[in-house]
Amino acid sequence: MKERSFDFRQIEWWITTLVFVSIVLFNLIAITTNRSSSIAPYDRIFVPTALYVVFYIFHMLLIPTYLKNRKIGPLVGWGILTFGLAFLFSSILTVSFGHSFEKLFQLFMGVIFLYISHQGGALVLRNMLTPPRLSSYYFYNLSRMILTFIVLIFFLLLGQNSVINEGVLILFIMIFPVLFSLVLYNYYLVYGNRKAGKNKQANWYLALLLVIVFFVFFAIAAGNNQEEIILIGFLINGIILLIINPLSNLIFKKYETLTGKIFNLSTEVGQGQANLDFLRSQINPHFLFNALNTLYASALMENAEKTSDGIQKLGDMMRFMLHENQQPKISLSREIDYLRNYLDLQMLRFGSQENLDVDFQINTDGCQGQIAPMLLIPFVENAFKHGISAKEKSWIRMNLRCISGSVHLDLVNSVHPVKATERSNETSGIGLENVKKRLNLVYPNRHQLNIVSNDSDFFVHFSVQIR
Repeated sequence: MKERSFDFRQIEWWITTLVFVSIVLFNLIAITTNRSSSIAPYDRIFVPTALYVVFYIFHMLLIPTYLKNRKIGPLVGWGILTFGLAFLFSSILTVSFGHSFEKLFQLFMGVIFLYISHQGGALVLRNMLTPPRLSSYYFYNLSRMILTFIVLIFFLLLGQNSVINEGVLILFIMIFPVLFSLVLYNYYLVYGNRKAGKNKQANWYLALLLVIVFFVFFAIAAGNNQEEIILIGFLINGIILLIINPLSNLIFKKYETLTGKIFNLSTEVGQGQANLDFLRSQINPHFLFNALNTLYASALMENAEKTSDGIQKLGDMMRFMLHENQQPKISLSREIDYLRNYLDLQMLRFGSQENLDVDFQINTDGCQGQIAPMLLIPFVENAFKHGISAKEKSWIRMNLRCISGSVHLDLVNSVHPVKATERSNETSGIGLENVKKRLNLVYPNRHQLNIVSNDSDFFVHFSVQIR
């Protein structure tokens, strides 16, 4: 409760579902047991159902969509349409069964006011009671739960003269709060002390609760001169001892077992990550870079300019892989530098091949901003891997450019048949499928990837919006 905020959207949906199911069930029981005419007032069933559908569409679909894309138009448009259809449907039913249209109008308008007030209050609480203003989420979670309960009470009182049965009021205003209070009392004062090994203190708190319940019903019985009410007090104490406390204790134990398993799994994951970091640390990057520097100096002394240039570019690529590749976002210029180094190294390898035709166009004008690392290189790797043949005519053509905060890559390469014996030994590094998954996670609805292939060409068009 202290470490993070509750998922109140789900909690409010569960509570609302429970409330409306209770309303429909109580109204259905009232209709079937106290039907005073041949026509049952089924608007008491369908009007709450219509309100619940409106709540679900607005609370669980429209608002999350708005929070995701921040487009107010669809929220207002679909909200008005949904609410208008529900109100029209409810009005027709209400009038046809001879019930008050005025009360229905007050109910719908009141629901709108309560929902807007709840959302506004929740926003105020989030801005006032969440970190970094406070050290934990405890007061925010508690205040948000109280706010939800208060709004629920106002809604039940608002609809008591139209679609809400008195039984629902008793259930949610009296029975559920009392049960919730008893469960909290048991958790913090009885179960909690027993768990801490303080059995004597737990017994005293349990006895105190039973005495309080008995005296409450004793006072009620004395005030109304009805001694049988005392028996209800004994019955309630029996329910506390035999049902409420044992059942809540079972739930507490199951919850603690589950949280314990989650903690153990988190610990194991943390240990695994620590072991991985330890293994990584065994590969000393300073040794590798020093060795490359030594080879680079030797190549210069031997006047092997291509070799020294290749060693320098390989060192830059290794530095990129060891450091920047571990970050969620890097400078786009560094991603392009890595791509250039890769192309230069590949041309050292294949540049003298007469049957290879390459055309690399990299326009860095406007290439600014941050990008997830290693998004461009897998397509180029794939082109060199599958587009070059030692015996047949081969080609790779690449065009990289930046337009209005987006990066565009067009790549086409030749395609050559692969023998079955070679296909089984292929490895694809990061792989195009991996890149697709990363794009869907990091840039949802902000990228475009088209791949077309035939017997002679493999074409890739890739663009991603980074700003």
